[in-house]
Amino acid sequence: MPLTTIISFAFFVVLMTGLSWFLTRKHQLKTAADVFLGSRSLNWIVIGGALIMTNISANQFIGENESVFINNMSIMSWGVTSVFAMLLVSEFLMPIYLRIGAVTTPDFLGVRYDSGTKKIVTVIFLLSYLVNLIPAVLYGGAVAINGIFHLNEVLHISYWSAIWLLACVIGITGFLYNVLGGLKVISISDTLLGAGMIVGGLLLPYFGFKYLGHGDAEAGLLTVLGSHTDHLNAIGSAKDAVPFSTIFTGMLLVNIYYWGMEQFIVQQALGSVSLEQSQKGIALACLCKLLSPLMLNIPGLIAVHLYLHPQATAEIFPRMAADVLPPAYTGLIAAVVFGAALSTFNAGLNSVGTLFTMNLYKPFMIARKGHVSDRELIVRTRLFQVGVMLSGIIIAPFIMFFKGGFYNYIQMLAGFFSIPIFTIMVVGMATRYVPPIAAKAGLIFFLTANVVLQLVLNTGIHYLHLLAMTFVVTALLMLLIGKIKPMAIPYQPAAVPVVPVKPWKNRHWYSAALLLLMVLLFIIFSPLGLAK
Repeated sequence: MPLTTIISFAFFVVLMTGLSWFLTRKHQLKTAADVFLGSRSLNWIVIGGALIMTNISANQFIGENESVFINNMSIMSWGVTSVFAMLLVSEFLMPIYLRIGAVTTPDFLGVRYDSGTKKIVTVIFLLSYLVNLIPAVLYGGAVAINGIFHLNEVLHISYWSAIWLLACVIGITGFLYNVLGGLKVISISDTLLGAGMIVGGLLLPYFGFKYLGHGDAEAGLLTVLGSHTDHLNAIGSAKDAVPFSTIFTGMLLVNIYYWGMEQFIVQQALGSVSLEQSQKGIALACLCKLLSPLMLNIPGLIAVHLYLHPQATAEIFPRMAADVLPPAYTGLIAAVVFGAALSTFNAGLNSVGTLFTMNLYKPFMIARKGHVSDRELIVRTRLFQVGVMLSGIIIAPFIMFFKGGFYNYIQMLAGFFSIPIFTIMVVGMATRYVPPIAAKAGLIFFLTANVVLQLVLNTGIHYLHLLAMTFVVTALLMLLIGKIKPMAIPYQPAAVPVVPVKPWKNRHWYSAALLLLMVLLFIIFSPLGLAK
């Protein structure tokens, strides 16, 4: 490993950490709002950067490039179509959250149904983060960093030991970020990382094409466009990892849930200074999602021509970064990947603390003692986060033994936890008479049906289609219960906004432009474009 790469990596990590500290040095963590919502002081640039970097972790760098290498560009659908979901969230869900002064997304369920539903969903969120989000982020970051620096070879230790060691480093560093800065320092750091990712997104494909073309980037580009054109197709068939039809069924539901109801994502936008700033920040994140294939997918296309028989397809991205980039730039990419892993881990850990403290511990203590101080809330949050961090470090290395592959592990578990919550939230937003018992029955039915359809029966139907079908059946079940036993007093949303909720005046023009760019990307990577 060249010394220049190590120095470059250390320089960029210290630079981003130092700038984050400098820009937030006057921010005090005295109240729960300071820790969990950055004192509701985030502007649109910070929100956009935080959303995109919380979303893009080392998991995407590894998993999506691996999928492109093995299959084709159909994996691009997850990120590109999320633009449509994000715009729906911006237009319809964010006004609801900010009007009721929500701190967590289950807060809406507490207002719409009852405190019992809110607590059940909070527990589901926490389980999802414990077994899926936190371990997967640590594992993905560890694999990426080890792939770039070959730590197991440098230290003469086993691959397992290297992954475990790096998971410890990422976990402990992320925890310290939370302790020292809360959501605001995390969001500022994410904004700086977003700028680094854009630079890296331009550098890696360029040097990849140049490396493939033996010093001529244009020749490398022509090689990618002229052979293995089946890999250029984003219109997935039924046999591909992401069939195109799933865009209109389960994928749409998962994306709306992820961007509009997933606590560690939505919390970035809930910390906004106003609805207008929140909507502008989401639009900025949409633009970044349309640029993200430069780093998440194009390297996988180039790798198809560079590595005929790789030992481990999960290391395609870090191997590309190490092979094609000059040492100084490799350090930058390593810093971005390390920061991306930290970013998602930080957001997840902050959200875990928010959910546990505000939705479980605080109500329990108020019922028991009548009050609880902000200081006690912060202390209990830190103790709970330590436990979550340690459990994630323990679980992370075992993901390598999952037979379906790393990316499949993430998506399958995410579907189990996400769409049941999505279902009761959508029905709650769309109706006024469906009672709390319907929400609880819907959760139990959906979770049971998921286990039977995906783990017990071999239906042969793509899991995203199964999620969509179960969503429809569960929603109908809830509506039927609402018809038989409606609420005596219909739900009336109470507006208690703590920030201005006037929407962004020009949002529709920007939304139209973003949707047009989304469609153009699919045309470019299709048999009508580059894949003909």
